[in-house]
Amino acid sequence: MTEQGVELDLPLDASSAAIHEFRIPPKALIGLHSYCPVHFDALHAVLVDVSVHASILKVATHSFASKLPSNSANTEVIADKSSDASNKGSAVLVKVLSASRDILFEELHKIGRAISEALDFSDFVSIVSNMKQENPLANEVVGQGKAQNGRKGGNEDLDFEDVEKLCSLSQNELMDCFHSLGDQLSYLWKTFLKYHRDNKTKIMGFLHETWIRERRTEWSIWMLYSKVEMPHQYTNSKGDETSQRATKRVASLWKLPDDPIQIAATRAELHRKSIEQMRINNRSIQDMQIFGDPLRTPIVIVEHVLNVPRRFPSENSLLRHIGHMDCDGFPLNLYDSIGKKSAQQSNDRVLKIVVFVHGFQGHHLDLRLVRNQWLLIDPKVEFLMSEANEEKTFGDFREMGNRLAKEVILFLKIKMDKASRFGSLTDIRLSFVGHSIGNLIIRSALADSIMEPFLSHLHTYVSVSGPHLGYLYSSNSLFNSGLWFLKKLKGTQCIHQLTFTDDPDIQNTFLYKLCQQKTLEHFRNIILLSSPQDGYVPYHSARIESCQAASRDTSKKSKLFMEMLNACLDQIRANSTQHRVFMRCDVNFDPSTQGKNLDSIIGRAAHIEFLDSDIFAKFIMWSFPDLFR
Repeated sequence: MTEQGVELDLPLDASSAAIHEFRIPPKALIGLHSYCPVHFDALHAVLVDVSVHASILKVATHSFASKLPSNSANTEVIADKSSDASNKGSAVLVKVLSASRDILFEELHKIGRAISEALDFSDFVSIVSNMKQENPLANEVVGQGKAQNGRKGGNEDLDFEDVEKLCSLSQNELMDCFHSLGDQLSYLWKTFLKYHRDNKTKIMGFLHETWIRERRTEWSIWMLYSKVEMPHQYTNSKGDETSQRATKRVASLWKLPDDPIQIAATRAELHRKSIEQMRINNRSIQDMQIFGDPLRTPIVIVEHVLNVPRRFPSENSLLRHIGHMDCDGFPLNLYDSIGKKSAQQSNDRVLKIVVFVHGFQGHHLDLRLVRNQWLLIDPKVEFLMSEANEEKTFGDFREMGNRLAKEVILFLKIKMDKASRFGSLTDIRLSFVGHSIGNLIIRSALADSIMEPFLSHLHTYVSVSGPHLGYLYSSNSLFNSGLWFLKKLKGTQCIHQLTFTDDPDIQNTFLYKLCQQKTLEHFRNIILLSSPQDGYVPYHSARIESCQAASRDTSKKSKLFMEMLNACLDQIRANSTQHRVFMRCDVNFDPSTQGKNLDSIIGRAAHIEFLDSDIFAKFIMWSFPDLFR
């Protein structure tokens, strides 16, 4: 497009195009009925709902004249072998047709049951009966349009014994099988096409739900799961002078614990090598962004943290303070909009809003790929791509948080007014997704008093590589040098706050105080995404856990770090009357795709890969869709 309009004389290959490629593997060609969402990038905002159906309807063999030697005895032997091979090949093709017929027949029954629209197969039964009368032996081998040997929907893996039985048939009998199976498949396929036209919406809905269930199984190839218990309290190793001297004397005799970053990276690499040995040939459509080169796909390690319930209940009620809300001229009489729960009507609805917050010097569309996946899971969700701090991420986190809070409240007001016009608004579910320091902006906004009425509505929080504990004990010397440069030459306030140099006393610093404020305890689901390859954010800070350097440190800094850490974890622990999901997800990108450059050396490549790739988001979000609905 230009200011004057479209330049139609440009060649087509000069125009950009969004491409999403899929593959139907050989195993699926004999029978496939699947939903397939085709979703392009933010510059080509298109979602196409597609249903793909495949079935073998006909097969054929081609024989070629062979040059036979002049010796008549040899000619007879070769002719016999050629005949046997031809018969066996025909028998295999009959079994392929039979498997395709069984799958199609069973799938039609399954779809009919699912959408409560039964199909009439009386004519099909007549066709099968005719086959049984004409060729009983063949019918015994290829079945009667039902699952064979207890295998639901037939079996595309050919049974050797059945093939041997078919080989005992004459060529004419095998041809009869061909024709009969072809008639059955043709009838079933035509029946299905008409059935699909009459019930396409219901069928699409059923296939969509099936697709969601199957993806978790399929994508689990690249995911590792574990469960750990949340510690009651982290402590440092500070002791008296004697114990410290003793520790120094025996330090050389004890092997230090392995580095958690190295453990995560090694575990992912070992799993990547095991994938190399796999033969992935599922009977389903394969997304080529994932299956194009399976070894280049990120490995995701999901750590489900088992919460230790707190003893005291939450003091937040659902709509306690909402009616008294007033922020910069935005009167929010939410109680009137939401109404009393006793007056719920048939058109009651829940307003679901997700706020996406970019990081340092970021753009409001940075998290668009995560947004796209969220919309695929829940098309009714309303999303806000925050612009309040775009080009304003050099200042104080408190100011950035206040700007975000005002932006969120205004957005809520607009959406609630709109929702209340179409029915009674019974509840709000407010979720947040942050990248890098966007997570500290989110927590600063939640700590702002103007957000208090909405805290009880917080639902899911996704932290993408967020420095929740700042840069204490950061081991990346190159990146630390960059932070020093920003502080000295740019006077960047948020960098001072991240590195605890905004006040001589750590207890008076912004981050220490933020950790003491109740910003995380209101979320029902908390997901922390990290990467051992990300050098921009300390690994332990993104995961909200301790680190080796802090546990060995005997200074006051370590004690205050542990206080911050324990304060955050105390917020995450579920109340005794609540259920909270808390997960840490390690994303291990394929380093070969990033090349050997400064970005990969300092860890920026992995930090930005979170924004440039959505495969890890697909794996996590579709494996736990209930957290995003």
